[in-house]
Amino acid sequence: MERITMAHGAGGTIMQDLIERVIVKNLGGSEAEVPLEALDDSAVIDDIVLKSDSHTVKPLFFPGGDIGRLAVAGTVNDIAVMGAKPLALTSGCIIEEGFPISDFEKIVKSMAETCREAGVHIITGDTKVMEKGTLEKFVVNTSGIGKRTELLDRNIAVVKRYRPFKARWLLDSNLREGDKIIVSGTIGDHGVALLSFREGYDFGSEISSDITPLNNVISHLLNVGGIVKMKDPTRGGLANTLNEWSEKSKVGITIYEEKIPIRVGVKAACEMLGIDPLEIGNEGKIAIAVVPQKADDVLKALKKTKEGKDAEIIGEATNESRGVIIETEVGGRRILAPPVGDPVPRIC
Repeated sequence: MERITMAHGAGGTIMQDLIERVIVKNLGGSEAEVPLEALDDSAVIDDIVLKSDSHTVKPLFFPGGDIGRLAVAGTVNDIAVMGAKPLALTSGCIIEEGFPISDFEKIVKSMAETCREAGVHIITGDTKVMEKGTLEKFVVNTSGIGKRTELLDRNIAVVKRYRPFKARWLLDSNLREGDKIIVSGTIGDHGVALLSFREGYDFGSEISSDITPLNNVISHLLNVGGIVKMKDPTRGGLANTLNEWSEKSKVGITIYEEKIPIRVGVKAACEMLGIDPLEIGNEGKIAIAVVPQKADDVLKALKKTKEGKDAEIIGEATNESRGVIIETEVGGRRILAPPVGDPVPRIC
């Protein structure tokens, strides 16, 4: 491809290729502990975690959230899943000429409310305006900073009771044979909510986005201990997350289809539209890899939270194969390939 297409921003293999071929090739090579080329959720320098996110969601307001809530929660979550404590955010807004100030204020108020939930503040930023017709309404970038805490150290100490573990952070490359895979709740909610609202589809029940900051839940789980990796499965969904883990950790992953929590309405919508719910982005769920000895404890703690009441252990890492294999409800096995991109565009 000689020009950028929508697929280049959809979170799958096409976007991955663009990032590696253009961005990493030219900007990689830093001495950061977790550098750009690691392609993890955030970067790390001297126990400080850095993250930057740009958001182009369409529409700006939708059931369960808006671009402001999405921007704050997404950045907070990407810092927290590394094992760090989010401290503060920046906000850069690019606004189209003619955009209603009342809508701008709604977005900013939503950002403030989500910051209060997460226990962080937006402490600096920037605002630009572009001529009418040169931008579609509103784009926002949120960057964030976090730091290492004793919670992460205690969590890693628990991991080391059961197996060798050299990593200082919760990285995509940390999985080993036997590690259990947990999802914190129903998948596909965010992408299907955006699609149904944007296109006017009626699937028989209202589906709302799952956007929420998860740093407080993550702190609770780190206190239990035994976690080797966490990730919020956004663009490309659970399928993309699991394939990244498998590739970077050099292990296979087996998933049990009957264990994957999916809402009835989401499943019906995906069947009607011919899309895979495992490839659809989420904004309020965590995929968690944990040593097998602590999996039940982590699941029990997760189920006691509002955000994790539908959590399930859905699979495990294995050395018997490579890539991701799904054991289906009827007893078959199929490969869960890395998606080319999220089937629902402009969801974050």
